[in-house]
Amino acid sequence: MSSTNSEANSGELERDARALHATGEPIAPGEIAIGVIIGRTSEFFDFFVYAIASVLVFPSLLFPYADALTGTMYSFALFALAFIARPVGTVIFTEIGSRYGRGVKLTIALFLLGGSTMMMAFLPSYNQVGHVAAILLAVLRLGQGVALGGVWDGLPSLLALNAPPGKRGWYAMVPQLGAPLGLLIASGLFTFFLLTLSQADFLDWGWRYPFFVAFAINVVALFARLRLVATPEFERLFEMGELQPSSVIETLRTEGRVVVLGAFAPLASFALFHLVTVFALSWVVLFSPEDSIRFLVIEMVGAAVGVLAILASGILADVYGRRYVLGVSAALIGAYSGFAPQLLAQGELGEVAFMILGFVLLGLAFGQSSGPVNSAFSKKARLTGAAITADFAWLIGAGFAPLVALVLTANFGLWSVGVYLLSGAICTLTALFINKEWASKSA
Repeated sequence: MSSTNSEANSGELERDARALHATGEPIAPGEIAIGVIIGRTSEFFDFFVYAIASVLVFPSLLFPYADALTGTMYSFALFALAFIARPVGTVIFTEIGSRYGRGVKLTIALFLLGGSTMMMAFLPSYNQVGHVAAILLAVLRLGQGVALGGVWDGLPSLLALNAPPGKRGWYAMVPQLGAPLGLLIASGLFTFFLLTLSQADFLDWGWRYPFFVAFAINVVALFARLRLVATPEFERLFEMGELQPSSVIETLRTEGRVVVLGAFAPLASFALFHLVTVFALSWVVLFSPEDSIRFLVIEMVGAAVGVLAILASGILADVYGRRYVLGVSAALIGAYSGFAPQLLAQGELGEVAFMILGFVLLGLAFGQSSGPVNSAFSKKARLTGAAITADFAWLIGAGFAPLVALVLTANFGLWSVGVYLLSGAICTLTALFINKEWASKSA
């Protein structure tokens, strides 16, 4: 695509942003990293605000006619809708980006994401409108999922392509920092309102404020990311074809093997991701006498540990290779699955051990979960291929994880959650073994 055509396909916002930032100077990897962290933190903040409310609020707000366990299962079923809708969003927004430009695509997607999240703050209860309340939440959750398919802006790929020699692993982990940072902020907000409000006030109106905050954070993220997608460096890589959007169908046809293996490669970390965050909170609320506020604080500590572990993954990956770090961390997660879930039933110390150890392993694995995938695609398919792979990986590995884990626990006990987590570790190791070209440190 020529520069002229690119300009013709760009909306006014994107053209203005490009004019504002077209200094002609190359963009530094550090600047890209900051934009990536802000963008991913906003996405994960939206995710965790909804996830926490799925445990603490929605079961009683939307399903008061069901017992607590059943209501939480219904809530987790709605939770999965975003992951189902995400691939659809990728298809829709790929077309929007091709027709109207990357800035327009990103603006619409982020406003849809923030707007869907904010509208949840106005959600009525079952006592007010009956089952319509759950239907409204399902629609908004689908809106979040479609938006998540559109917020893929290519910045992680841009960051990887601009990484200094020998630092690919370090820069590959940068986007993943958004997950623990988003959890830290979301858990902190809910903890504040739980501490300062009565239970009645929290369930009536206090829980709604984090959803308002989500919209403000998305606006900040929008401008941080537009500043980068409008830069000459991004435009140069786009014109060279390295960040050129391709047809979803064509990408699946030509790069299907990479997509499938890439979707299965991070399953160990993605399964653990939801087990130490969403499921663990639900187990404490439903089956433990422990206070949910105290557990949210433990999650915040775990998130801080996760940040450090992700940073460590970048250092280790540059020394030993990303494939090696993924493989070893998956094997450790497999070992963790044999005993760790049962720790949740061992009181406060057991919960702390489960969370801290879980976040250490999660950070090591999740920190490098996307690096080899982006590098395995051909140039023309790198942007769309990475987006599709992420969609399927989250759908397979994470979308139904809280629901499956809760159903298994209710019927068979905590040990069965370990079996579920072990299956994710086996999938990761199998995918890495099959795709042997990822063995290179430079992959």
